[in-house]
Amino acid sequence: MKLDEMMDEIRDVNLNYLMLAQHMIQHDKAAAVFRLGISQDVADLIETLTPAQVLKLASSGMLVSRFRFDDGLVLNMLTSYTKDRALAQSHAAILMAGQAAFV
Repeated sequence: MKLDEMMDEIRDVNLNYLMLAQHMIQHDKAAAVFRLGISQDVADLIETLTPAQVLKLASSGMLVSRFRFDDGLVLNMLTSYTKDRALAQSHAAILMAGQAAFV
């Protein structure tokens, strides 16, 4: 993949993430803060971004989102197909809820 193509892909990912985040925040801020793993302050900032600011941020060349799975335990719980998948997903949600929100 060429550098230009990779930068286009990063912009697309960022744009989709920011648009989804704004939509989630506008509909249920508390749930969005939990699901996105962001602080209330960051949610407030994302909510107030203008379309021009969203495009500028999306084109920054850096991913604006990141994986919340800092350890293999949570990732394994979400991807393993056990008999009690709902229990594994609930356990993963509890572990992720205990993680600090990113500012």
